Amino acid sequence: MQLGNLPRIKLAHLPTPLEEAPRLSDYLHGPHIWIKRDDLTGLALGGNKARKLEFLLGQARQQGCDVVITVGAVQSNHARMTAAAARRLGFEPIVVLNGEPPDQAQGNLLLDRIFGAEVRIIQTDDDYIVAGVVEDLARQLRRDGRKPFVIPRGGSNATGAAGYLGAWLELLSQANASGVRVDAVVHASTSGGTQSGLYTGTKLTDSGVQVIGISAGPRREVVTTRVLGIVGELVELVDLRWRPHPDDLIVYDDYVGERYGVPTPECLDAIRIVARTEGVLLDPVYTGKAMAGLMGLIAQERFTPDQNVVFWHTGGQPAVFAHAAAFQEG
Repeated sequence: MQLGNLPRIKLAHLPTPLEEAPRLSDYLHGPHIWIKRDDLTGLALGGNKARKLEFLLGQARQQGCDVVITVGAVQSNHARMTAAAARRLGFEPIVVLNGEPPDQAQGNLLLDRIFGAEVRIIQTDDDYIVAGVVEDLARQLRRDGRKPFVIPRGGSNATGAAGYLGAWLELLSQANASGVRVDAVVHASTSGGTQSGLYTGTKLTDSGVQVIGISAGPRREVVTTRVLGIVGELVELVDLRWRPHPDDLIVYDDYVGERYGVPTPECLDAIRIVARTEGVLLDPVYTGKAMAGLMGLIAQERFTPDQNVVFWHTGGQPAVFAHAAAFQEG
C-alpha cells in the first residue's frame, strides 16, 4: 500500500480519542457503544474534513496552486474547514454554496466569512449548475494568471478518502491497544468519502468489521454509487490488488426525513439524548441523523448486547446555531 507516498500536510490533531459511552449504551439497552471523536480534529472547531484536507491540500501545494475552490451547502462543514485550512497554508479560499441565502449568517456560513473566504451562494440544488459555476470560475482565474485547485463536495474523491483509509488504521490500533474487538462502525454518509476510506481499510486489514453509512440526504442508491466510484479510484491510488463488491456496502436512507439539511424529530431527540447521557454534542445535519440511525438499528435488534459498535463522530456542531429554533422545545 502506497498511502505514505501521497503528498500530505499536517492539519489535524491525531489520533482523535476513542471514548466509551456507557451511559448512552445503558440508556439504549444496546451494544457497547464507543465514540470516535473526529469532532476533535482541532482545525476550525473540528470535524472529519481535516483528515481529507491533509491529502487534498498536500496535492494542491505539490501542484503549486494558490487558490482553493470548493463547493457545499450553505451550512457546509467542509467549506468552513477548507476556508480555514486554506488560510493556514496561504491559499486564497473560494466557496461556492448552494441553497437559499439566510437572512443572517449563522453557524458555518458565519465562520466562512470570518475566515475571509470569498462566498458565492447559488440558489439551486442542481449539482450540474454548481459544477458549471465552479468550472467557469476556475477558467477565469487561470486567464488571470492564477492556479486554482478544485476540491469536490465534501472533499470526497480518492485523494480525500485516503485520509479515512488512514483513519481506519488509527482506530484499529486504538481498539487493539484497548483489547476491544470492533464489530461495526456507524457514521453519516452523504458525499461518500468517509465511508470509502473506512470500507477500504476494513477490507485491506481483513477485519470483518461492518461499515454502516447513514445517509443524511441522498437516496441509498446515490450514496452507494458514489462510494463504489471513490473506492475504485482509491485502490488504484494506493496500489491495492483488490476491488470492491457492491453487496458489501451498507447504506441506510431511512433516517433522512424531509430532505438534506432539515432535522427530523428523531435527529433532534438523538442530539438531546447524547448530550444528556454523555455530554457530547452532535449536529442537526449529519451526526444527529446518523445517531438516529444507530438508535433505530439498536431498536431493531441489529446488534447483540455484547457487540462493540463505534459511532464515528464526524463533527459539524457549528450548524446547531443555525437551527436554534428547532431546539426551543424539549
